[in-house]
Amino acid sequence: MGDLLGGARAPRARLRELLAGPAPLVAPGAYDALSARLVEQAGFDAVYMTGFGTTASLIGRPDVGLLSGAEMVDNARRIAAAVDVPVIADADTGYGNALNVVRTVQLYEQAGVAGIQLEDQVMPKKCGHMSGKALIGTDEMAGKVRAAVAARRDPDLVLIARTDAVAVSGVDDALARARAYADAGADLLFVEAPTTEADIERVARELAGVAPLVFNWAEGGRTPPLSLQRMTELGFALVIYPIGTLLAATAGIRALLDGLRTEGVPPLDGLPTFGQFTDLVGLPEVTDLEQRFR
Repeated sequence: MGDLLGGARAPRARLRELLAGPAPLVAPGAYDALSARLVEQAGFDAVYMTGFGTTASLIGRPDVGLLSGAEMVDNARRIAAAVDVPVIADADTGYGNALNVVRTVQLYEQAGVAGIQLEDQVMPKKCGHMSGKALIGTDEMAGKVRAAVAARRDPDLVLIARTDAVAVSGVDDALARARAYADAGADLLFVEAPTTEADIERVARELAGVAPLVFNWAEGGRTPPLSLQRMTELGFALVIYPIGTLLAATAGIRALLDGLRTEGVPPLDGLPTFGQFTDLVGLPEVTDLEQRFR
């Protein structure tokens, strides 16, 4: 898993194979290379690079369009290099118009990701579970999707088209937009932030057969959580859990610092030892390679 000397990999073909399976592909979120390795070591078949988590980890700020495309691509490159499983990466709005999308797709592809997600918000965008979002026109977004399809050099690169219309213009518009994006060539459709189970069921029912669907299990967000069994019944192909790793890391750091501040000793119960952590990040492999090439 994520070996320094890995064999030949075909993560994009593997991602398409996983998405075609009978059950949804589960992709926990990763905000950096270490969290991606932990996802892989836990036995998951794919990693989702979260824009929310990337923004929080890189600059300690909210996901309101503050990061540039170059910063997002750099993070995607580090994550993809750290793991052997496919990486699906948030590419926000594509960072401009259709011409910008062409370059965005090329850069993400060069970074080694297996799939990217593009959304129909106005720049600067906001996290899909925040208020105050605004949308570009359906035709403009469809043009971006067509540009993304034309730009990819590897036909196995998975293109996910996301619409944030539910919160802005309603479910009817979200469904119409999703159909237009599928017609433009999107491989998967992502209707963001439905607020009721009835709306989730409607999305799944009305888009069945149009394109495979993404469910965003945004921890604490606007969408009600569903069981994996229910999402399987509804036919979702991909389920992302974008910020759970970030929330868990935040809670752990706060607990450790609170203990250090109040007791003078950090609470280390349950944490890996120094030696266990160096094993986790591959020190034995590094040592073996040093001996091999000496």
